Amino acid sequence: MIMFFMWLPLQKTAIDPPSQKHAGRRLVPPRCYGYHAGGRLGEKATAAVPCNGASAGRRPTLPYLLANKFLACWSQPGRPLGDVVEGAVLKFSRGIDQDRAATAGGLQQIAFARGSAAAAQPSRLPTLVATAAAVAVLYFARDVFLPLAIAILLTFALAPLVSRLRRVGCPRSVAVIGTVTTAFLFLSAFGVVIAMQVSEVAQNLPTYQYNIVEKVRTLKETGSESQILERIGRVIERISTEISRPEPEVRASPEPTPETKPLLVEIFSPQRPIETLKNIINPLLGPLATTGLVIVVVIFMLLEREELRDRFIRLVGYGDLHRTTEALQDAGARVGRYLLMQLVVNITYGIPLAIGLSLLGIPNAVLWGMLAIVLRFVPYIGPVIAAALPLFLAFAAAPGWSLLVWTAALFIVLELLSNNVVEPWLYGSRTGLSPLAIIVAAIFWAWLWGPVGLVLSTPLTVCLVVLGRHVPQFEFLEILLGNEPVLDPKERLYQRLLAGDPDEATDNAEDMLQEKYLVEFYDTVAIPALLLAERDRARGALTNTQAAQIAQSANTLIANLEEIAGEEEGEEETSTEAQESDDDNDDAEEYDLPPGDGKSVLCVGGRSDLDDVTASMLAQTLWIQGADAAHATHEVLKAGNIKALQLEGRNAVVLSVLDQDFMRHAKFTVRRLKRIAPAARVGIVLWKEDGRPGTTERDQLIESLQADFVVFGMGDAVREALSDELPRSLKLAHPKIAPGYAMRRSKRTDTESTVKAD
Repeated sequence: MIMFFMWLPLQKTAIDPPSQKHAGRRLVPPRCYGYHAGGRLGEKATAAVPCNGASAGRRPTLPYLLANKFLACWSQPGRPLGDVVEGAVLKFSRGIDQDRAATAGGLQQIAFARGSAAAAQPSRLPTLVATAAAVAVLYFARDVFLPLAIAILLTFALAPLVSRLRRVGCPRSVAVIGTVTTAFLFLSAFGVVIAMQVSEVAQNLPTYQYNIVEKVRTLKETGSESQILERIGRVIERISTEISRPEPEVRASPEPTPETKPLLVEIFSPQRPIETLKNIINPLLGPLATTGLVIVVVIFMLLEREELRDRFIRLVGYGDLHRTTEALQDAGARVGRYLLMQLVVNITYGIPLAIGLSLLGIPNAVLWGMLAIVLRFVPYIGPVIAAALPLFLAFAAAPGWSLLVWTAALFIVLELLSNNVVEPWLYGSRTGLSPLAIIVAAIFWAWLWGPVGLVLSTPLTVCLVVLGRHVPQFEFLEILLGNEPVLDPKERLYQRLLAGDPDEATDNAEDMLQEKYLVEFYDTVAIPALLLAERDRARGALTNTQAAQIAQSANTLIANLEEIAGEEEGEEETSTEAQESDDDNDDAEEYDLPPGDGKSVLCVGGRSDLDDVTASMLAQTLWIQGADAAHATHEVLKAGNIKALQLEGRNAVVLSVLDQDFMRHAKFTVRRLKRIAPAARVGIVLWKEDGRPGTTERDQLIESLQADFVVFGMGDAVREALSDELPRSLKLAHPKIAPGYAMRRSKRTDTESTVKAD
């Protein structure tokens, strides 16, 4: 329902047939096919599908293609215009007629970074207007939508039971009516038991008055510093008051005449039986009518579930069946699983609570157990209320304090077991909501729909997160309310380094290092983060001061991880069984590095401070493997400093480079290093995020640079640096010969030969 109100205006804008309001918009021709990525960017396309509903005579706009994540487009099936790339959008060339726009020259693909302000991105204004309108409608028409929301959620909860009954052969009507009747009979019995227990508690409350007064008085006396001094002071004050009180004078005065006060007379008319019945029934009409409406709606929704689904798809998502179907399935699965699992968790909490309270002697233990089952549907606030009432009764029922202590201990034990054992075992955090989002949602829905909205807050917010997951215009809902990280680990690390906060970067790194080795963290997180910084620096978005700040923070991070590096070095020396057990793991094989005992390696930055950081990371990784590893800054590669390098005894010298432009100067640097240390292997690490380019590219670079090795990732860099291969001989550089020089030299040689012969 919420998804419908927020989704419909935007969908109609995107897929309406061409009309006068579409004038000036670039439209895709009817005969246009394309790949889309299954609703998520980056997924591999499996089949070509029409880009629009050509059979219905509709032409989607470019925002529609963006919303559906079409990654490539062509005029005929099997004739792609280009490769499918992640995040690709379709753009029309200028001056191309729309009838020829689907030809190879009419469309071209452009890639854009996620989050960039693409010109084809839809405006935020319609989204905000649709959201505000939906909230206003839900608030002012809550008397209508509140029963519908309850009915829809109950339909989600009861639909799996109906499906199971139908699988075993029950007719649809029997399965639906039987399931709904059983569910509401159970809820009615539940409500009757609670009403009886509440009535009993109300009758027994006066008997607890004495215990409450005595305990409050005891607490008050305990809070004073000295009870004896306080009592002595009160006695002295009372005696002083009596002594200083003057004697009353006795005067003879006439007796006053009594005043006659008016007598208040109230006339009660005898109440008729019909009026009495009306006074009893009137307060119950509203809840009974709402309950009856909910029952009827649930029955018809379960009976017509498939038809309602098809009508909803036709109304909201026609022309985009894939995304609409996926959204409906996701919402139904999440809400149904949440309600069912939460009910199981609450029952496993409420039954032991009722048994425990009964054993402790708390009156009406069944009531508190049943209330706990209901109140725990309210996030965070419900468990507190469920615990407060029995604790107050334990405070009031017994004269001592032991019952209160034992009751509190029972709640603490049950909460720990439920939160840390039962909930993770049953469903964990599969709702997809962050803890802060659950609290904010509870406040919002309580304001919108009162106490019932508080109970429904979590499943309704789950529907909003599903809407944000599958509709690009509402992606902000998933970002704000979801529990999935919105930044990749490399992006988060880059942001912390850019902010100059190496401490938080270290904390995040230590969390990841609980599941990864340091070499894997450097290869998959730290180096890609530095690559992001290098790209920003190359395009002018990063100043030299900011680049220096990132390098300084990264060096601090490396120093903070020195202790973890020492622990991993000990693991490399003493533990081999763990490596043997991980041989079947692809990641373990990729980072199964050779030992570096007896090896000496120098890692040098290429041409910037960021390159120096990568050289430090590589040196630390080599040190973990047992090698004598050192690192130097890029300043040593300058013409006046390179000859001063102490390269004696080094087995390898590794240049660490992030900047692709450095490769134009790398050949001269490699030649200088090989002349200084001919016995050492000289190689280059040209860092790339994937670290796995083709063999042809690597071989071409080795030949052109005359290096002993060229690698692109941390694992390959360590293997090559610790390799026992001999260094390649340096090819002699042949100077270029001027035109005609060879002919003149040949003639001179012939002349000299003739003279000698004479």
